[in-house]
Amino acid sequence: MRVEREKIQMPGGHSFRVLRWSRTLREVECLLAPGRAEKLTGEGTHWHFHTEMELTLFREGQGTRFVGDHIGAFEAGDLVLLGSKLPHYWHTRAHSSGLSVQWHFPEGHPFWAFPESLPIRTLFEQSGHGLRLSGLTAARVATLMQEMTTAQGVEQLALLLRVLAVIHTAPARERVRLSARSFALAAESHYQQAIARALRHVIARFREPVRLEEVLAVSGLSRPTFARQFKKHAGRTLSEFLNHLRLQAACRELVESDRGVLEIALGCGFTQVSFFNRLFRRLQKCSPTEYRARRRG
Repeated sequence: MRVEREKIQMPGGHSFRVLRWSRTLREVECLLAPGRAEKLTGEGTHWHFHTEMELTLFREGQGTRFVGDHIGAFEAGDLVLLGSKLPHYWHTRAHSSGLSVQWHFPEGHPFWAFPESLPIRTLFEQSGHGLRLSGLTAARVATLMQEMTTAQGVEQLALLLRVLAVIHTAPARERVRLSARSFALAAESHYQQAIARALRHVIARFREPVRLEEVLAVSGLSRPTFARQFKKHAGRTLSEFLNHLRLQAACRELVESDRGVLEIALGCGFTQVSFFNRLFRRLQKCSPTEYRARRRG
């Protein structure tokens, strides 16, 4: 998994772009007009960021969502608004499909010349944390996004404005912040690739003992520099990131399997079930057994 800035180019005659994928996030189409599309290599399969804001809908698929310092499970229907330069990554477990819309309306963009647009500044600022949409809001936005795939010109622009209006007026319970802090990573950073290598190493081996010395060797950074840069780019310390990653895997297995709590905890990389239980209660506000019962309903 590489951390890098994705350089997005809008198609000629477009101020934003609509993307679609039907199998994997690596195989994406940019929709240019009804019946016409350009194939692209998608960047959603690794930790990255871009200047453009992004609205992403998963119509199929499930896995783990990384947005800023947030780590959480996602499934079909997941709809997330991402702010400018907010690092993100979807670790899909298998086949997936969905839609994405990307745009960049910075200060001085003609979009802000309309007085009616000004209240949306607050929404753009909040999106720096990543916003997960749900309920009626998500249903309405998903419908509008689907309509955008067959529209063009001013009709497609009107749909984007309707999408922004729906999200802006959404009730708080249907617009939940994901990342605890906002991110605005620099366009280029010597440390991004080093932290990328560290993240790739940790995500690939989180079920095993992960030693700091090994991670430092992979990153090529000194201990103090690594600690400072990892927190800056991932939003957590290495141990916090690792524990949250393991906990999300355990949550998924509690729902999807009948294995015992001890077996799941050990299989997800925890070495002490007492620590696992304490961490689980602190973050999920219930025991692993209660979590399994509630999710299976």
